Amino acid sequence: MKTVLISGGGIAGTALAALLSRRGFAPTVVERAPGLRGGGQAVDIRGVALEVVERLGVLERARAHRTRMRGMTVLDGEGREVYRSTESTISSGRLDSDDIELLRDDLVRILHERATEDAGTRFVFGDAVTALDQDEDGVRVSFAHAGPRRYDLVVGADGLHSAVRRLAFGPEERFARHLGTHLAIFSADNFLGLEDWQLWLRDGEAGYGVYPVRDNSELRIAFGFAGEPLPEERRAPESQKALVAERMAALHWETPRLLKALAEAPDLYCDSMTQIRMDRWSRGRVVLLGDAGYCASPLSGQGTSLALVGAHVLADALAEARSRSEGDHRAAFAAYEQRLRPFVELNQALATENPGGPAAEESVERAKNAISLDD
Repeated sequence: MKTVLISGGGIAGTALAALLSRRGFAPTVVERAPGLRGGGQAVDIRGVALEVVERLGVLERARAHRTRMRGMTVLDGEGREVYRSTESTISSGRLDSDDIELLRDDLVRILHERATEDAGTRFVFGDAVTALDQDEDGVRVSFAHAGPRRYDLVVGADGLHSAVRRLAFGPEERFARHLGTHLAIFSADNFLGLEDWQLWLRDGEAGYGVYPVRDNSELRIAFGFAGEPLPEERRAPESQKALVAERMAALHWETPRLLKALAEAPDLYCDSMTQIRMDRWSRGRVVLLGDAGYCASPLSGQGTSLALVGAHVLADALAEARSRSEGDHRAAFAAYEQRLRPFVELNQALATENPGGPAAEESVERAKNAISLDD
């Protein structure tokens, strides 16, 4: 077990590449996008995941990029203030916590810089896995553009709509559990003049959150609305924009200006809030990591931490198995699942504990620390 192909250059895949290269493996990361993906929401590194980034040597870099919110205001459907807090925000929890909230693209860049410090790590952008052919000695992988290559192992870290999962395990519909809502996130100039302060509005089954980033020069705008999963034909950006605008049109306050920003946004992310539930995360020499295998959805607030902790547990399991004379990947994958599954299940439960908002603080504290990296 030496060569490892990782499909997906997001948080999970990039963290795993950095962790594997330090353990003597030769990881290659293939990412469909032409480069590191920009945009996206603020994400959280919580509990045990903080220890992962510390072991990677990037904890201080992550802290330097953390958001600097002073608090938040919750508004009713007409834009009237109904609640204000200087102790916590909906996106990050308590402001006096050691947990780190930062933008997803900042974290990916930090992890990518760390991974490329090791000469054995290779990144390939603008390509994707299209076929997997396993045998007793390895996996022959076909790509959309490059010629086929063989690897000892393949890791699917390619997100909720994982191609590796589909190729190795079957259609997404077998494993997806829709949570009844959708999330649309995009960036815009700070036309509201917010200064380190979040605004959240909800009216019926729709609402949004708005918060400033990049030293208050930009906004991240997150729309949420109820509905069935998006059909494949509605996943094109312009179709998504039309759907989001339709669902949000009834909201008042600054909604017209926010929808104008949506129409002009170059970086819309829109998807259903869905969890992935699987009986096993490996098949032969293929294994799943992060959202591809056990997406908790953004409603849990723990997707990033699951990706980081999962990467560490998988890297440890592979290194431990290789240190034995047989180097059995099956033993590594079994150990990975045995250690991580209870942690995953506890954190997935956060997404459904409180349908009307974030899970209770004590539930989050318990879930985010429910594993030890050294067990």
